[in-house]
Amino acid sequence: MGHPLRVVALVSSLLAVSVPLLAHHGAASFDTSGAMVTVKGTVTEYIWTNPHVLIKVDVKDATGNVTNWVVEVWNPVTQANRGWTKTTFKPGDEISVDVTAAKNNRPIGMIRGNIVINGKPFKEIGG
Repeated sequence: MGHPLRVVALVSSLLAVSVPLLAHHGAASFDTSGAMVTVKGTVTEYIWTNPHVLIKVDVKDATGNVTNWVVEVWNPVTQANRGWTKTTFKPGDEISVDVTAAKNNRPIGMIRGNIVINGKPFKEIGG
């Protein structure tokens, strides 16, 4: 009788761990019902790592104030299948990306639309 209880305990434990993992990979922190935001600025860092590829972008407003955005996409394997590489973005590149912004109004977004790098649409430069 101890054996079936161990199985139930193991399955319950695995389910308890898997729910937060699914929540992490969802879009719960992004305003998916709102309009996309265009982030236009200079790449300061490109991080090709799990669990998400990140692009850090300095965005200047009309008065010259800089906001540091963090833009994320899926993992490197998924992005490689979409034509991305470790060198798709480089510090100093001028980019424009359409993102779904964070619900908390912080400068964080998930790429959901057009990508332009140094004036060229991403698809035209091999992506």
